[in-house]
Amino acid sequence: METYRQYRKDAAPPGSIVIKFYHSGDQIRGFIRKVAGPGEDDAIFPGEEMEPDDAFRAARNKMTGSESPPIYVELSEGVRWDPAWGMLQ
Repeated sequence: METYRQYRKDAAPPGSIVIKFYHSGDQIRGFIRKVAGPGEDDAIFPGEEMEPDDAFRAARNKMTGSESPPIYVELSEGVRWDPAWGMLQ
């Protein structure tokens, strides 16, 4: 089971991948961004909303390097973590 970290501003180092989940009608959708350094804008990709499973898969595909850094998750207002997605620390 995957473990993800709860996103908090200034807690995710530059280069971290963040999935933001939000409501789109009655469904949960997500988009992915890469945290930029101070004074820079985060990179958002792709520009479309995705279902949670697709967002997790795309985030893992965006990870680079031999280490496996954590994927951060940001939950918009009213979005609750689904335990089927994994563990959230």
